Amino acid sequence: MSTSVIVTRTVEEVFDYLADARNLASWNSGVAAVAADAVAPGERAVYRYHYPGRHREHRLVCSVFQPCRRITYRGRRMWSPLGTQTPEFAFRMLPHSRGAFVQLQVTCQLGGGMLLLGPFLGWAWRRDLPEDARRLREALGDHGIMPPPPMPPPPPPSATTGALLASQARAPAPAGAVPAPPARGLRRAMARVAGQGRIGTGS
Repeated sequence: MSTSVIVTRTVEEVFDYLADARNLASWNSGVAAVAADAVAPGERAVYRYHYPGRHREHRLVCSVFQPCRRITYRGRRMWSPLGTQTPEFAFRMLPHSRGAFVQLQVTCQLGGGMLLLGPFLGWAWRRDLPEDARRLREALGDHGIMPPPPMPPPPPPSATTGALLASQARAPAPAGAVPAPPARGLRRAMARVAGQGRIGTGS
């Protein structure tokens, strides 16, 4: 999943900002917090961070570092009863007549039962990335007006999840049942479920 934004800052300024992973928590919805320890930017630089919904601290490693061109952060594989997920946040920069063109890309490798949730998690990221891009512009001091992007349609459910949703739709809700979380919070809700039921971490 990817999106792009034009920021009225030089490529050098944008790269320097993104090269300090501690700044991610101020605008990136996939990073809840980054430890305040000073880390020298560069390839293989390691940061300590929290993924949304996770209480355990994880490692965030800079896997690509090309000054004023590209930078990528790869999270550690996270385990839960639902399966595994490994997030990666990549940024590419190019000079632009109005400042800098920035491409934001998120990939998440899924394993086990998490594969069934892939289409829905992908839809959630496609919905959130444009908002992350807007927040990045504001974090860099650029408050220009950017029209909101069209809302992408939700992915079609797989045969397994479709049958499950159909059976749930036919069954009447029991008295006193708590309503399900709205679709807008699907990815964060799944992160909380995974965090509450974690069985450890992997490498």
